[in-house]
Amino acid sequence: MRVGLLGGAFNPPHEGHLKLARLALNHLELDELRFVPTFVSPHKPDPGGPGGEARLHLLTEALRAFDSRCRVERLELDRGGTSYTVDTLETLAVREPDAAWILVMGSDQLPGLPRWRRPERVFQLASAAVALRPGAPGAIPEVPGLHPAASWSGHPGELVWLPATELDLASTDLRLRLAADPAQDPGGIPPQVMAAIRTENLYR
Repeated sequence: MRVGLLGGAFNPPHEGHLKLARLALNHLELDELRFVPTFVSPHKPDPGGPGGEARLHLLTEALRAFDSRCRVERLELDRGGTSYTVDTLETLAVREPDAAWILVMGSDQLPGLPRWRRPERVFQLASAAVALRPGAPGAIPEVPGLHPAASWSGHPGELVWLPATELDLASTDLRLRLAADPAQDPGGIPPQVMAAIRTENLYR
């Protein structure tokens, strides 16, 4: 089975996340795409906002009627602590030894790959699919075991490109706008997610 993993805080989930998911589904021949919300990101300071279960609820709302191949993988929320991709992949590889894994990300994450925990192990277990984001670099960093490929064969260690998202959305900006004016729709958030945010008085 070919499985995409799209990780992040999803704080809140927005149309950029869904566009990236759609690109992955359309170009990688995935059997399944799992959204993986972090418990605590190792690369960003705690931004505040709702906890893991509330973010999980918003993400579930975002995926409602989106695509039947998508689901939420709550492994990192259940594990707690700092969420490292290598730990998640090692758990998944034991749990589902017949699956082939590919990490789905925007190009803004590329410069940080060498600083991930055990990046060489990450790419012994998975490949990467990268979509260019507006204003983000497209250079491939030097990471042991990671090499460019024209398409994803299902083997680990390959980096393939997805089309550009063409959406310049960031959860940080959306949180600031929501906090500044809770009554105003900041744009870029699915309607069902906005409804849940207002019902539960989040980001105020």
